[in-house]
Amino acid sequence: MDNEKNTVVKTATLPKLPISTIWMMSFGFLGVQMAFALQSSNMGRIFQTLGADPTKLGFFFILPPLAGMVVQPIVGYYSDRTWMPKLGRRIPYLLVGAVVAVIVMCLLPNSGSFGFGAGSVTALMFGAIAIMFMDVSSNVAMQPFKMMVGDMVNEDQKGFAYSIQSFLSNTGAVLASIFPFVLTIIGVSNVAPNGVIPQSVVVSFYVGAIILIICSLFTVFKVKEYTPEQYAIYHGITEEANTEKVSMITLLKKAPKVFWTITLVQFFCWMGFQYLWTYGTGAVAFNVWHTTDAASAGFQSAGNWFGILSAVQSVAAVIWSLVLSKVHNDKHKLAYSLSLFLGAIGFGTIFFIHGQMALIVSFTLIGIAWAGMMAFPFIMLTNALSGSHMGTYLGLFNGSICLPQIVASIASFSLFPLLGSSMPKMLMVSAIMLLFGAVSVMVIKETSAEAEEAEKEIAEENK
Repeated sequence: MDNEKNTVVKTATLPKLPISTIWMMSFGFLGVQMAFALQSSNMGRIFQTLGADPTKLGFFFILPPLAGMVVQPIVGYYSDRTWMPKLGRRIPYLLVGAVVAVIVMCLLPNSGSFGFGAGSVTALMFGAIAIMFMDVSSNVAMQPFKMMVGDMVNEDQKGFAYSIQSFLSNTGAVLASIFPFVLTIIGVSNVAPNGVIPQSVVVSFYVGAIILIICSLFTVFKVKEYTPEQYAIYHGITEEANTEKVSMITLLKKAPKVFWTITLVQFFCWMGFQYLWTYGTGAVAFNVWHTTDAASAGFQSAGNWFGILSAVQSVAAVIWSLVLSKVHNDKHKLAYSLSLFLGAIGFGTIFFIHGQMALIVSFTLIGIAWAGMMAFPFIMLTNALSGSHMGTYLGLFNGSICLPQIVASIASFSLFPLLGSSMPKMLMVSAIMLLFGAVSVMVIKETSAEAEEAEKEIAEENK
């Protein structure tokens, strides 16, 4: 009986999924990315409005990735072992993350509205803790979507599935980024008393919270995950494989080589984007509006324009992600490297540009890099993983996103003053990081789970 079962396990493959299922599996990504886009495009603006010292901005960007490094592997570890008949394996975590994210999205933009006073430690700490919980909960809601693709989609459709996630996430980012600008046009106030976040930003977060819940429910009601028995058969493992007690350190030691080579690329890329989110609004305000005063109308206008530029970035990413969905497996590295190289050019040009409209070109190129970052790392990694401990590995891989953000924030305490406290110069550092990322793509050697297993067996035999 055992031999017969093992034969089934070894020969079964993941089925081809209907296109509609792949879309519904990722639809909640639109709402989650709206939360991330509101966070990333407004964090610098919010904390500078609250009175944060520009030389200490990096502090407020350390807590979210630090919490993410701890929480994501835990979510992956326990979701691998979870099975709720009516909800599934990953969806329970999606629901919890979405609910917490909605609550924090309603609190964060009100950080300056509780009477703490502009520049007060209490207001800044409230904002820092709120942004930490928002980042963690958004990640908890987002990771299940990526895990479900690894769980349910075969290698032939995986590139398409992650490209759809990139398309939906960037569509959500477009909507979120333009909210403050559009609300200002229709009469919502874009200025507020010193230390208080403008209503154009506050209302944007409220709308984003509503859309996050609605989009997540589409996935909850429309996607049915594989049962533990089906999962085991399709991934060529036993039903007990995901429940065995294996430490995360042991799993890291057994991780496929591609896990580590992609992590190197990720390190450079996420350092670069961390400085965009930290200093982007200030760089635009300085170069175009010629102001560093966070309480001025010019600075808040720059904040709105940075939102529009973030939307441009997302539109470019949407279009480029559709292009990337057509790229054959043997061209992944070339397309990945090209995307990052163009992004490096985009970051570099921001330093030299002093006109609003010209920045559209810069952010278009940055959007191309973002599309590549959202698709290729997960395609390459999940192709190299077996179904065993899939969620835990993806949770651990989240460290390749969080760690560089932490390093970038800590480095900024020395780097920012060294560069004359110039926010545009910090984006030149981003350009250099993306260039390093484009070059380091060459060290990645794509492989499949079967090939990885064969290599390990050969290595064991040769010992």
